[in-house]
Amino acid sequence: MSTSEIRNMEEGGFKELTGNEGGFCGSPEVVQVIQKVIAEVIGSYFLIFAGCCSVVLNKVEGSKGTITFPGICIVWGVSVMILVYALGHISGAHFNPAVTISFAIYRHFPLKQVPLYLIAQVLGSILASGTLYLLFDDLNESTYFGTVPAGSDVQSLVFEIITSFLLMFVISAVSTDNRAIGELAGIAVGMTIMIDVFIAGPISGASMNPARSFGPALVMHIYDGFWIYIVGPFVGAILGASAYNLIRFTDKPLKEISGSSKFLKSVSRATSFR
Repeated sequence: MSTSEIRNMEEGGFKELTGNEGGFCGSPEVVQVIQKVIAEVIGSYFLIFAGCCSVVLNKVEGSKGTITFPGICIVWGVSVMILVYALGHISGAHFNPAVTISFAIYRHFPLKQVPLYLIAQVLGSILASGTLYLLFDDLNESTYFGTVPAGSDVQSLVFEIITSFLLMFVISAVSTDNRAIGELAGIAVGMTIMIDVFIAGPISGASMNPARSFGPALVMHIYDGFWIYIVGPFVGAILGASAYNLIRFTDKPLKEISGSSKFLKSVSRATSFR
């Protein structure tokens, strides 16, 4: 075998491994998934960093009370709005495990990408929380930037379910329904976050996002009522997606939606008595 033949074989093997001719690493689908995951990490990082930083600055000495509670609400809402417009066309701008799971349940998101998104969102939250912990030396329980119940656990759980329901309901409308005005998605979602924080902030902290609560809890080792911020957002988001899926436009016949002719018969029987 000549030297040129050996060189050609080596180059062919290298191309196969690196994907220069359609291999795994060069697959457009793989590249797109990697880009989406990176976008989710970046988006989750800056969302948690900006929102939690406003909480810290409102608590620490030297700037205590300068941002105020309405200011914190605005920071969370505007941060989401900015990041949706910046990254929505790349990853969908989930930044929230509850949103990702809800999309996957109703087949608006590939199930195989769910684990990657969840890891990216949690990683972004941990990195942002770690950055804040390093920037502020005097952080303690009184300056905790995570979420803890201010009242009873049940009260906070209900608030988390309701606010997560509203958030996912709006997200489902502006991102999965062609009749909605897509260009205003960032504004609609951002304003929903702002309203939710106004409503639930004083009671539950208005997490609506398991990743948002996980990062600060892990970094500062404060887990008071942590289960609320896992159960509440997931339950609320799934219910919100289910509610919008129930009322969304469809051109399918009722028989196909119900999946049973008995359902149609029961409806017609009920209307005949009117």
